[in-house]
Parts: sequence; C-alpha cells; structure tokens
Amino acid sequence: MRVPLSWLKDYVALPANPADLIDRLTLAGLECEGVQVFGVPVPAGLRVKPEDQTPVWDRDKIVVAKVISIEKVPGADKLKFVTVDYGAAEPKRVITGAPNISPGESGMKVILGLRGCRYYFQNPKKPDEPKSVVTLEPRKLMGHDNDAMCMSNFELGIAEDHDGIILLDESDPAPGTPLADVLGEVVVDLAVLPNMARCLSLLGVAREVSALTGVPVSEPDLSFPASSESVAGKVKIEIADPQLCRRYAAAIIRNVTVGRAPRWMQSKVQYAGMRPITNAVDVTNFVMLEFGQPLHAFDYDVLVKRAGGKAPTIAVRPAKPGETLKTLDAQVRELSPDDLLIADAAGPIALAGVMGGLETEVTDTTKTILLEAANFDPVAVRKTARKFNLFSEASTRFSKGLHPEIVKSAALRACQLFQRYAGGEVLTGLVDNYPAPIPLQRVELKRTEIERLLGIPMPDGEVERILTALQFRIESTPWGWSVTSPPTRLDIQVGAADLIEELARVSGYDRLPETLIADEVPAPRMDRPLELEEHVRDLLADAGLQECITYSLTSQEAEEKLALDSSRNCNTYVTLLNPVSPDRSVLRQSLLPGLLEVARRNLEVTDSVALYEIGVVYLSQGDQALPAEPLRLTVLLSGRRTHAAWDDPQGEKPSAFDFYDVKGLVENLLADLHLQIDISVDVSTPHLHPGRSASLQVDGRTCCNIGEVHPKVAEAFGLAGKSILVAEFDLGYVLGKVPERFAYKPFSTHPPAKRDLAVIVPAETPAEKVQTEIIAAGGDLLTAVALFDVYTGDSIPAGTKSLAYALTYQAPDRTLGDKEIDKIHGKIEGRLKHVLKAQIRGKD
Repeated sequence: MRVPLSWLKDYVALPANPADLIDRLTLAGLECEGVQVFGVPVPAGLRVKPEDQTPVWDRDKIVVAKVISIEKVPGADKLKFVTVDYGAAEPKRVITGAPNISPGESGMKVILGLRGCRYYFQNPKKPDEPKSVVTLEPRKLMGHDNDAMCMSNFELGIAEDHDGIILLDESDPAPGTPLADVLGEVVVDLAVLPNMARCLSLLGVAREVSALTGVPVSEPDLSFPASSESVAGKVKIEIADPQLCRRYAAAIIRNVTVGRAPRWMQSKVQYAGMRPITNAVDVTNFVMLEFGQPLHAFDYDVLVKRAGGKAPTIAVRPAKPGETLKTLDAQVRELSPDDLLIADAAGPIALAGVMGGLETEVTDTTKTILLEAANFDPVAVRKTARKFNLFSEASTRFSKGLHPEIVKSAALRACQLFQRYAGGEVLTGLVDNYPAPIPLQRVELKRTEIERLLGIPMPDGEVERILTALQFRIESTPWGWSVTSPPTRLDIQVGAADLIEELARVSGYDRLPETLIADEVPAPRMDRPLELEEHVRDLLADAGLQECITYSLTSQEAEEKLALDSSRNCNTYVTLLNPVSPDRSVLRQSLLPGLLEVARRNLEVTDSVALYEIGVVYLSQGDQALPAEPLRLTVLLSGRRTHAAWDDPQGEKPSAFDFYDVKGLVENLLADLHLQIDISVDVSTPHLHPGRSASLQVDGRTCCNIGEVHPKVAEAFGLAGKSILVAEFDLGYVLGKVPERFAYKPFSTHPPAKRDLAVIVPAETPAEKVQTEIIAAGGDLLTAVALFDVYTGDSIPAGTKSLAYALTYQAPDRTLGDKEIDKIHGKIEGRLKHVLKAQIRGKD
C-alpha cells in the first residue's frame, strides 16, 4: 500500500519526522518496504534508494506559473510561445511542444522550470537508453532563444508519461510559489498482511497512526446536496447467493460531465500508484484508496438501452456455461460457473470485483452513471483474478476480505465527489441489497487474561485509549470490559487473544519488559528421530556436501520428467484446490526433481556440485483424507571430483564423480549409523541408468537406490551430456533401524600383518560375495578386507575376472607368527575354491 504522507495528513496529524512514523508503524505490524521522495530533501533518518528519489526541486528554479498567452511559433507545426507570469517583475516567454495546450488559451497554471534546474531527460532517438538527469541550459529552438520550460510529470520524475505538461487548478497557489510546496511528497510503501487488510486504505492507516500517537482521526464529511428525485424504481438489485455477495448498493448520478479530475485528486491518486484518467475513473479510485472499498461506474443509459428502455435489473450470480464477456481491456473472456458475474437481463456486464465490461464503461459522452459499491466473496474474486491473470488494486482488496459495512460510506463519498467535481446530480438514496449482514464480534476482555498472556498488567486507561482509538466500542464490567469490534474489521475471531494482540502491538512490543518464567524449566526430552536426522546432516556435511531446501509444492509435469515412458501410470498426486501458480499445484512425490533443478542452475556457473536434501514427500493414500509423509534423503553429485588447483595437468580432463563415489559415500554413511547392508544390481528404477545403478538393503528391505541418472532424464532437466550421480534413501526406515546401543571392542596394540590374495572367478560373480566368503573363513583374526584391483584380459580365461584383495591379520593379545597367518590364509583360499570354485592366482 503506497501512502502519500501529505494525503495521510488530511486525516491525522503526523510526527514531524517521517522516520519516527515509519519506525512506529513497522513495530506495529505495518512494515515499510520502501520510501519514495519527490522533489524535497530526504528527511533525516530515512534510508531511500537513489532510484527512489528525484532531484530536489530548487525553490527558486521550479515554480508555479500562470499562462498569460499562447501563440504559435512561426514555421513550426507543434511548437508554441507561452508567456507566463511566474512571480517576477516581468513575464517570461518560453517555447513548448506540449499537446495539451493550444494557441489562444490562457489563464491555466503550469510548472515553470528555469535555467539551472535539474530534470529528467529521455533521448527520443534512443528510447532504449535509460533516462538521465540533466541541467536546463539556454539554447535556441527554431532560431529563438529559450532558457526555461513548462514541465511534465516525466521531467519532474513523478510518472513515466509524456502526455503533456502538468496543468494546475485555479485554486493552486499563486505564481512564483515553489513547486516543492505544492507537489513535493514523501510516499511510504507499506507491506499489508492479510490480517491487516483494513490498512489497504488511507483511513485504515490513519486509524493506526491515531492509535500509535494518540492524535484523533478526522474522517471525511459525507454530506452533499441530493436531488429531490429518488433512486427508487430506477434500478433493481438481485443477489443469487448471499455468501458470494453479502451486499450490493447502487446509486445514480445524472448530468455528469466527464473530463479532467481536479489536480489535487490526480496527484493523490498518482502518488498512491494509480494513473489518473478522467474524473469518473479518478473518483472511484480515490474513494477505493481512501476507504479501501472498490467501486465501479457503469453507463446507466447503456444499461437502460440493454433493458429495452426499462429500469435495469442488476444481478450478481455465477456465470453460466458458455457465457462470454468483453472486458475493459477489449479481451473476450470465456466464463465458467466458478466466475462471479455482474449481469443484467441481456447478459454479463462485469467480472465481480475484477474488471468491468467494455460495453457499459463510462466514456466521454456518458451523462448518467450507475455507481456500484458491493462486497464480494474473497475466494471467488481471487480465483477469477488468477484464472484470467487480472490482478488489480480492486481484486487485491476483495481477495483479502472486506467488511460489508463500509459499502454505504464509500458509495456516499463517491456520490459527494461526483456532485462536486463532475457536476453530477445525485438521486436521493441508495438501492441497497444487504441479505447477509455480518454481526459485530462481541468479546469479553478480562484484566487477568491480559496479564496472563502478556506477562504484565496493563493500566485500564491505556487499554481503553488503545481500543477506543482503534474504534472498538467498550463497556466496563467488574472483571474488565465488554468490547465490540468496529464495522471495518473481520480479523477479530479468536476472542480475547485477538484484542490482547492489538494492545501489545499498539503499545509496542519493544516496550514489553523482560520477565522470567514463573515455573521451573522442565527437563529436556530426547527426540531420537530428530537427533538422528541431525546426525545424518553432520555426516553429509563432513563428507563435503551442501544442504538444499527446495519447494514442497511443484507441478505434475516437473515430477513426471523422471518417467521415461509417458504412458506410465503415475501415482495420484496430492493437489491444491487453490494453487498460487501452475508450477506450484501439487505436492512432491520425490526430492530428486527439485535437486536436479538446483544442480542445473549451479552447473551453469560452476563445474562441480555435491548436494543433498532431507525432507518429506507426499504420497496419496487412496480414500484417506491425508497423504502419507515419509521422510526421504536424496544425494546428488556431478562434475569434477576435486577442486581446481594450480598444478592440474594441462590439457587433461579432470577426474569426475562416478558411480563409486556415490556408492562409497552411501556405504560410509550407513557404516557411521552402524547398519549392516547388502547391495545388489538394480534395473527397476526408471530414472536411473540400468547398467549403472544398484540398490541397498537393510534387514532384507530396499532402503536406498543409487546410480547415474538416465541420460534422457538428465536431458529433460536441462542437464544433457552431464553425468549425474544420485542416491535416494527412505530415511525414515533407515533411522528406524539404527541401533540404540553399539558394541565396541578395544583396538589391538600388536602389529598387524598384511597379505594379498588374488582369485579368478566368473565375471558375473559380485565382488561383495567373494568378500563375504573371505570374512567368513578368516574369523576373528582377519580384521580388514579391501578390494584393490579388478582385472580382465588375455592372461586369464574368457568370461572370468581377477579380483585382488588386501587382507589384514591382527590378534588382540599377541603378535601373529607366519605359521598362524599361513594357516588362516590357507583356510580362506580353501573356502573360496570350495564355495565359489575360484582359482587362486599364482597357485592354481
């Protein structure tokens, strides 16, 4: 919410320094996202980005001027001589090409920039170049001297439009007045959270300021002279579903003159972030910004024509299948029953709360306006806005929730402004259909409850001051107060806790004193699953991996990139009823797509990644209301194995991660968790390379798949040509198998003895199977087995391979002799020959 401070001052007196105000608002829950400064020095204490401040408008060089005469420049189609009174002894003649003034006109007030002033300039021959700040210097135009200029919004930095120069009102200050006193502004951009939707209005922010500073709010007077003719019978309102539209009020204003809104209104609307258009549009936008209630103006005569010359009937209803509407942006929208419509007997005329229809819009020829002020269901508006990508100031306010009680006040304020600034004649009364009033919340607030929740008592006077300033009605009771919520708020839902939050927020969280807990701190409870999960994180970090946290929300298309067969039946996804975007419409079933996306982005700027993520996935459980949420761990390696170094061999490709890196990492992780594993070839995981993948089992159940991502899957994720190694754990199962206690034995102080053993076995025999037999035969004195060579070639029979192992023998209580070692070594050789039919190289 962009809040021009000069506009906010119309309702409440502000602190002298805006920085103090911003600090108080931020602490009260209205965080300042930025500040823009127009034409005035940056107030002390404010941090303003350079791009958010204009050059200071010099008080003696940029001033108000009054046009005395306008003449055509001879020989020029667009240039004009403008003679102005700018408060000096003599008038000044300047040359301008502004399209919004014409020869022969006079009397209007403009902004005059004199020699030496600084302004924004855009080279028309180079529109792609950024605008720059230049200093006005004398130069000749069409052979005529010129040392001043009539200034536009663009040149002053107020807006980007080049439609013409700024035209002030007769009521604006006299010629010679510094422009900084007229249009100088500080605009504060406030982040308004959903529970503070009331602050999407200047009056809502003013009430907050009033509560924070103790200064009363001055609300606008809604009185105006109305016609003796009543609005009754001129229009009928029908509401199909009171839950979709709680209130709809309509007013009729006749004999309007559509034209330019007063300058002060244009400035306020513009500084608040909206573009001034005509008085008809600017009035509705002004009131929306002031009260927070969106309005819409229809051409009443068009509605009468559509009704066959009779009084129109306005219906608020869901769209019918097949209906269409051409909206104000000239786009034809295909509607569905999920879209809430404003319609008449001839069909749709507006998307409720989102955008009006083109046929019934107010134009320069409109003479009678039907003004709509309504309260629409926030979910219906949000769905339609997202469906058509039509997000606006109005749809934003409706989608956050508005109280229907503000409808009438906003409608009367708009009628008043139409009467004053469009020459309108307002018919007496409103056609107000209000089938579903929201009762005001009544809450019992106890002194003891305030102290219980805040930890300190709060003086009665302070409680009453804050609640009264926030427009709550309070009645004293023996135990505290009976409090009624104001008709602008929907967020008082939990009762006393909501009110006490308001007291703490306005009083100042920073002012709450530190207090000690009255009770003893309970002894900490051990959370074994969480501790084990953190232990896994430590182990992976020690191995050099970086943790990632990716979105739980994804799209089905992103996840199905893992499936090579597009006809594969994927599990039912858990879908969101109201997704933020199509890319965040389902809950993930795997961590891998998110990690692959992270890897793709990182490999664009580096040559190696080593990542992991721990998180839950969401698996549908058929008819059950909630999905299963198993804990998963995914590891991803890609790129060079080691960091680049100065002594890397020139011209040689550095060694890259391969299958055995991820296999070794997984084996070390599970060994650190004291788990015994079995490993087998895996060809069933579709997104892994069938010849370079394996599965690991703990207690007979597969708990991890490792391997290289299939090249087609890698290509689908933008990683074509890259080797991506992954490991996917069922971490919940793994952690459940970690033993609570581990058996340790003392290490031997006697020297070990090492022997090598090379065996020839069939090529299909896993090395792990050979190692298992070696360990079984070696007994307690065999303390380590390590495979250090695999050979296939001409010196051994076809269809076989040679596996070489380093064996370590060691006794806990003595030094082993050669005979004892030879005996154990022979036993191992004998077992390998008998069980695996292996040949011992060098002996057989």
